[in-house]
Amino acid sequence: MSDSNGVLIRLDGVSKVFYTDEVETHALADIHLQVAKGEYLAIAGPSGGGKSTLLSILGLLDTPTGGEYTLSGRSVAELGAAQRARIRNRQVGFIFQSFNLIGDLDVYENVELPLTYRGMPGAERKTRAIQALEKVGMAHRVKHYPSQLSGGQQQRVAVARALAGDPLILLADEPTGNLDSTNGEAVMALLRELHNGGATICMVTHDDRYAHHAERTVQLFDGRIVDESQGRGG
Repeated sequence: MSDSNGVLIRLDGVSKVFYTDEVETHALADIHLQVAKGEYLAIAGPSGGGKSTLLSILGLLDTPTGGEYTLSGRSVAELGAAQRARIRNRQVGFIFQSFNLIGDLDVYENVELPLTYRGMPGAERKTRAIQALEKVGMAHRVKHYPSQLSGGQQQRVAVARALAGDPLILLADEPTGNLDSTNGEAVMALLRELHNGGATICMVTHDDRYAHHAERTVQLFDGRIVDESQGRGG
């Protein structure tokens, strides 16, 4: 769900400060951002600019030091640890640069695993996992293990795992970072296809070639949004 204006995510003056050995590191400062339901947003900028910190806050993996984060019309600050974990599992799909697949599990088991944490019946888990693998073109590899797949195939499985839970939003952190350019373009084409099918996507990238795939790009520099532009999807 989203609020009455169709805004799924709203950040008002969000900041993040890390304290270590009496040193303050301001990772984010005065971030104002809205993401509409069905939008494809890229967060771009150089390494160390705060992109991954921002994505961690959006995915409820971290909390802001200041400001307000509203998700689906609800203030995230009001959520307890159990509620945050539940939302992460049910409403947010994560796609990581390093794939984060479990080597001892086959493709099907990797995609199914997050659904078991919901206590979902086996038949429904199977349907969802197979449908997600079909969407990314990996249904023929269900019995393969991650070590038997190329990097591009592993990332497709990781996308399927994120999709299987039918999340409100897909958060992709440098999803092409460990791939060559051919596989990178293939994963970007897959994300674009998912967006065309109605998915809300927020992607972090330091590569302008990939940022252009999104409808809108915000540029982060030293923890601040310094620019915003329309991509080829916008």
